[in-house]
Amino acid sequence: MTELLQAAVLPPNLVATGLLVFVLLYWLTVIVGLLDFKTADLHLGGHADLHADAGHLPGAHADWFNGALAFFNLGRVPLMLFVSFVALPLWVGSILANYYTGNTSLLRGLLFLLPLLLASLFVAKVLTQPFVRLFAALEKDHDSGAVALGKVCTVLLPTTASQLGQATVRIDGAPLMLNVRTTGRPLGKGETALVIDYDTPRRCYLIEPYTSV
Repeated sequence: MTELLQAAVLPPNLVATGLLVFVLLYWLTVIVGLLDFKTADLHLGGHADLHADAGHLPGAHADWFNGALAFFNLGRVPLMLFVSFVALPLWVGSILANYYTGNTSLLRGLLFLLPLLLASLFVAKVLTQPFVRLFAALEKDHDSGAVALGKVCTVLLPTTASQLGQATVRIDGAPLMLNVRTTGRPLGKGETALVIDYDTPRRCYLIEPYTSV
């Protein structure tokens, strides 16, 4: 373990190690609730959005750019999830490449990074493929959850304007789970709220406190 840590901070591995540390810190902040895992999302839900984000490029280049993003599942899975699956194989590849070549030069290590990054992108594409179906299913849940707008819900996990929580609403007698944020004061478990809107960029419902008269 000591040798691995020593190798990780060698000059040729610093870039890959730095990216891995950044990813680990990001997920740590998600776990403790400081960030939502979709905070850094590209929000490229479909081809229309892809064209909008690449609209400043000439037609042929925009089509190529959009196709490349879609090929690697960017816009179909959260950005930081994809980056995480790139960072780990990139770091492992960098450690191994520099170890077996006996390299301690930063410049030579940077030269190794280009092919390693390309290989890591393809690894990330394979590893994120199952998540494409998962997030597509979540989007379908949103479509079916549109009927929740205007309904009264019960908070299951505490939520604020910046922290994602969960609530349940009954549709035709069946409970429907929603990811929610408040538009006002924080809401705790068991409180009643009204579903007033859907926040498309952050993919959650907006709720406000509700008191029956």
